[in-house]
Amino acid sequence: MTDDCSLADRECVPCRGDIPPLSATEADALLTDLGGGWAINAEGHLERLFTFKNFAAAMAFANGVGDEAELAGHHPDLYVAWGKCRIEIWTHKISGLAEADFILAAKASRIYDAPA
Repeated sequence: MTDDCSLADRECVPCRGDIPPLSATEADALLTDLGGGWAINAEGHLERLFTFKNFAAAMAFANGVGDEAELAGHHPDLYVAWGKCRIEIWTHKISGLAEADFILAAKASRIYDAPA
C-alpha cells in the first residue's frame, strides 16, 4: 500500500451510475496502490480472501466491514465460513469498478490489519 494517507483515508462515495467504469489501466494502477492480496477476478470485480483463527473472528471482521460499508452506502458481497471471509466488490450501477470500490477495499484491509 502507499503511505498512510492513501486509499483507506479517502471518503468512499458510491457511484450513482453517472460515471463510466474505470479503464483496465486505471484499475491496475489502483490495484497496485491497494496491494495486500487483492486481485481483479474473472468477472472484473475486486476480490480478496481473509483468513482467521476461527468462525467468530471471521464474523467479527465481516461485521466490521459491513459497518464501514453501510456508513459509505457501498455494499460488497461478503462470504463467511469457518476461519475465512471472502470479499467481492464492484459498483453494480456501472457493472464495473469505480474508485469507491478500491477505497472500500483499502478500508477492509485496514480493519483486518488493526490490532484485535
